[in-house]
Amino acid sequence: MEAQEAAELVKTALPDCEIEVRSEGNHFLVIAIGDRFEGLSRVKKHQLIYGILNAQLAENTIHALTIKAFTPAEWAAQQGQ
Repeated sequence: MEAQEAAELVKTALPDCEIEVRSEGNHFLVIAIGDRFEGLSRVKKHQLIYGILNAQLAENTIHALTIKAFTPAEWAAQQGQ
């Protein structure tokens, strides 16, 4: 699976979020930014993304998945804005 394919899956499920996916082999990083993460714990944010990519994880087309999910305010703070 390519990063673009994983990005499309996440973008389809979370059309109101800004999504970036990077990959190195079958290790993936998903960065998701959106208002839908407001009020969610880190675990709940991660569960939302894991749920979208669960089939790929089960098939081992994605072996490792790192998730960074932020609200727009959290992302701005992360970027030092």
